[in-house]
Amino acid sequence: MELIRGLYNLRPRHRGCVATIGNFDGVHLGHQAVLGQLSDQADELGLPLVVITFEPYPQEFFAQAGQSPPRLTRFREKLQVLRRYGVDRVLSLGFDQVLSQMSAEAFIDRLLVNGLGVRYLVVGDDFRFGHRRQGDIAMLRTAGEKHGFKVVEMHTFEVDGARVSSTRVREALGAGELNHAAQLLGRSYRMSGRVVHGDQRGRTIGFPTANIHLHRRVTPLRGVYAVEMLGLSGDAESPLKGVANIGHRPTVNGTRCQLEVHLFDFDREIYGEYVQVEFIKRLRDEKRFDSFPELKAQIERDAAQARILFETSNDSGDDEAA
Repeated sequence: MELIRGLYNLRPRHRGCVATIGNFDGVHLGHQAVLGQLSDQADELGLPLVVITFEPYPQEFFAQAGQSPPRLTRFREKLQVLRRYGVDRVLSLGFDQVLSQMSAEAFIDRLLVNGLGVRYLVVGDDFRFGHRRQGDIAMLRTAGEKHGFKVVEMHTFEVDGARVSSTRVREALGAGELNHAAQLLGRSYRMSGRVVHGDQRGRTIGFPTANIHLHRRVTPLRGVYAVEMLGLSGDAESPLKGVANIGHRPTVNGTRCQLEVHLFDFDREIYGEYVQVEFIKRLRDEKRFDSFPELKAQIERDAAQARILFETSNDSGDDEAA
């Protein structure tokens, strides 16, 4: 899969494609349905499949500090998922003051017609673009008739009688409904990042943690979870189980939202490793403790609860296998 950063990196060889436009945050089942629809057209026309997305998201650009919706996937995570669904190219447009003031007509001419030579375009019926959101699907269809590309609406994908959306996934995660979020995503929810050096406080109370920077302005999860970690060198096929806290660590007056994972029965230096953390079950809210002994006692209870959860899950799996 090829990543193209910005309009200025488009080349003549990039002309001719089927495409869709959006944030694709989470790459949920609705997004996957669109990619499937586009993949069929790409095969039929013999053209590459292109996803046009924005970085940052327009909502993030216009929102006041801390007011943008929580990201389901950081940019690197989104690319990893899009690669699985047969996307040939991702065009990432830097959403800045210049792009925000580009007229809808210029967006069509510079991007869709002259830049990509789009032949088939899929967008949502509520899609708006251009300065002051002047462009809509009707304008796109008119342009398509003029320039020779077809514009179609995204197929609505429903679960439990309601449309699947990134907002709905965020709501499920925020409510601790991880199973429901997994239904909407088509996979268990994960976050990824590189293990970095922390303040080593966990070691002093017997619970060393892998500290992972989230690279998100706002996170959709807060609290303590039973988790599995994947991606460690030498452990690709066997997830490591543990317990994680995601939040600002109020007991130590933390200011940055961070993911800390304590792995069970594990003692290895993993600084610098790029890992994925899969969230299995929410155990409790993040809480401020008056002392480190209180914090340690609570982590012991969290770890015990998570171990029981994993043991019960393994026993159920063994029974089914038998």
